Amino acid sequence: MKPNENHPLAGTRILVGRARHQAGSLSASLRGLGASVIEIPFIEIRKPQSYRPLDEALKNIRSYDWLILTSANGVEAMWERIRKLRLTRRALKHLQIAAIGPATKKAIVKHGLKVKMVPEEYVAESVVKGLREKVHGKRVALIRAKIARDVIPDELQAAGAQVDVIEAYETAVPEKSRARLRALMKNATRRPHIVIFTSSSTAKNFAELLGNSKAGSLSAGLLKHVQFASIGPVTSATLRELHMPVAIEAREFTTGGLIRAIVLARYAETSL
Repeated sequence: MKPNENHPLAGTRILVGRARHQAGSLSASLRGLGASVIEIPFIEIRKPQSYRPLDEALKNIRSYDWLILTSANGVEAMWERIRKLRLTRRALKHLQIAAIGPATKKAIVKHGLKVKMVPEEYVAESVVKGLREKVHGKRVALIRAKIARDVIPDELQAAGAQVDVIEAYETAVPEKSRARLRALMKNATRRPHIVIFTSSSTAKNFAELLGNSKAGSLSAGLLKHVQFASIGPVTSATLRELHMPVAIEAREFTTGGLIRAIVLARYAETSL
């Protein structure tokens, strides 16, 4: 049976593991395409142990030339402190701002700032490619999660920039999701056909929540007939390290690109 053109994901159960406050729009889009969506967060966004480094950077923001933001979570955490410190957006007007992707750019623009650079591909390596020739002798503020890959600071420092890595938030495994996820995966009639991963952290935490550092080494029955869908190559590499084969990967590294990849995969399956 070919998928319904208006509801190509009808009959498909999809597990969304984004943080609770971010899952809504993705889930709504999938439901609009006919999918049955299950939401169990694989990741929790928490405040950093101390805001001192972020506050100090914001108080001295005029000393920076570039500001790099790698997620909408980082943007909102930064803006919360800007309000707390009673700073104005005028204090940031001199900055050249780089956003890792369209969702981050949208969050920045919402607060009245202009984005100078969005890379061609929404990964750290592409940020470096776009900035390497622009940051020699410049001071760069990189606002991000506590734990993240060090590609951007390492490569930009090698290009002659002074890079300050500033923690704005941290991610954690949501313990409340553990029992729900295990129960779901054990239930053959409710188990998802597709599990969505939007970051390496969601992949690692999924494995952790299932009780094993490598989800692929779990009982084959738990993951039988389950496909893993990845937002891009970095997340896919993490899934493979965890012995979780990637069935679907977005060509454009956004949630919209991921949805398109899932729909295309659904059509490909039914055309066989």
